[in-house]
Amino acid sequence: MVKELTPREFVERRAGGARLTLVDVREPWEIELAPVPADLTHIPMGQIPDRLGELDPAQPTVVICRSGGRSLQVASFLESRGFAEVYNLAGGILEWSRDLDPGIRRY
Repeated sequence: MVKELTPREFVERRAGGARLTLVDVREPWEIELAPVPADLTHIPMGQIPDRLGELDPAQPTVVICRSGGRSLQVASFLESRGFAEVYNLAGGILEWSRDLDPGIRRY
């Protein structure tokens, strides 16, 4: 079962010094439309299996998409590949916009 973090919990943990890798699995046009105001690794969902080597399985990893569905699938995939600590960002960029930054465009 994949654990979840809310956008607020993610930001608070990072602000507290937690080293969390944020992986955005949206398509490039989605990131242009509604960028996440955080340091992240962008790997579209369809490229995850081929680019798995770009991620550190020992590093806590948080996966984000638009609303949380794709990121949940990717987080499950990462867990099945031995990633030690994986989280789905609950509600995705839509929740980030609602809860933290209404300036982020909803689409």
